[in-house]
Amino acid sequence: MKAIVLAAGNGVRLRPVTDTRPKPLIPVLCKPVLGWHLDWLSRLNIDEVVLIVNYMKEMIMDYVSRFHKGLRVKYVVQDPPAGTGDAVIKALDHLPYGEDVLIVYSDIFIKDMSVYRELVSIKEPVILGAVVDRPEHYGVLELENGGLKSIVEKPSQPPSPIANAGVYKLNTKDIDEHKNVGVSVRGEVEFTDIVNGIAREKQVSVYTLPKGWWIDIGRPWHILEANKMALEDLKGSIKGVVEEPVRMTGEVYVGEDSIIHSFSSLEGPVYIDSKVEVGPNARVRPFSVICNGSKIGFSVEVKESVLFENVKASHLAYIGDSVVCENVNLGAGTITANLRFDEKPVKMMVKDRLEDTGRVKLGAVIGGHVKTGVNVSIMPGVKIGSYSWILPGSVVHRDVPSKTVYPR
Repeated sequence: MKAIVLAAGNGVRLRPVTDTRPKPLIPVLCKPVLGWHLDWLSRLNIDEVVLIVNYMKEMIMDYVSRFHKGLRVKYVVQDPPAGTGDAVIKALDHLPYGEDVLIVYSDIFIKDMSVYRELVSIKEPVILGAVVDRPEHYGVLELENGGLKSIVEKPSQPPSPIANAGVYKLNTKDIDEHKNVGVSVRGEVEFTDIVNGIAREKQVSVYTLPKGWWIDIGRPWHILEANKMALEDLKGSIKGVVEEPVRMTGEVYVGEDSIIHSFSSLEGPVYIDSKVEVGPNARVRPFSVICNGSKIGFSVEVKESVLFENVKASHLAYIGDSVVCENVNLGAGTITANLRFDEKPVKMMVKDRLEDTGRVKLGAVIGGHVKTGVNVSIMPGVKIGSYSWILPGSVVHRDVPSKTVYPR
């Protein structure tokens, strides 16, 4: 069997994270989400992956060539990007007619990706669904006689609590016969319209994941939630150096060539990647992820945050419920506030619209290559664009565009 992996989106709603990396390379436990999918496809003996790329395609191709050498990958550039349906249609030219194919959206994370094995074992066409709390924010599966009747996009009155989870096993013949669906109101060819056409003519089974097993990484705070989902199943292992005395509780993973200096506290679940330095006298609290080459120094506290590669917080900082992208340098006394005075859910600007994140505690989203001076305070829900400088003593109470000196 072959697979199609959709990885062409530009991730506008995830900015500033996607200023410096494509959405499929966002890390979950320091491994790109695309890597999680490709690892499982390899285990299924998928003989070829057709990878649809566009935005920052060179970064994706470089990653795959370095870390998935054993997987046969064919790249198809979707230019211009014209929707998920257009992407799959372009992939059909590289696939045998009349054979089953596994189709995967690369920006989703599943708690246990062995579910792919279950999908492949089902004989008839099948779509993966996931029970969610707020189905009106997703494409929702309308069911009939135990199968799929239709996929309804973001309905005000959802017909079920089951979201379209973005994984399908379909036959290329069926896709080809239903590909002439026209353009949606968004000006794109939607793959869900193709699937709806198939469902009108034949039974499409639904395999449903329980609540808490799936997330669509579509907003910056979803990076925290995807990593938290992965951390819930973390098995601790110490491969680096841990000095004495260090306090460790719960499941703690410390990667190779990392060092935890004395008088530090690690409260699992915590994932510390390779070549990371923590302490002395640092505190890493539950559901934190610190990626390759980062340094968490003296009297720095990290709480339920995801730090990408080469983040430096050398002393006297607090990073709470925040996403900190690669090569960020946080000056002494940098504080990410993560709780409003009224304790209401934090809101964040997403594509020029203020969105309720649903999180009472949410800190900052700091883009790649940002530098903060000493004694900088960043208010809840603020985003700082990549390559920006925050001057010493600043209180950052609004979003900062990329390549900006703030305040000025």
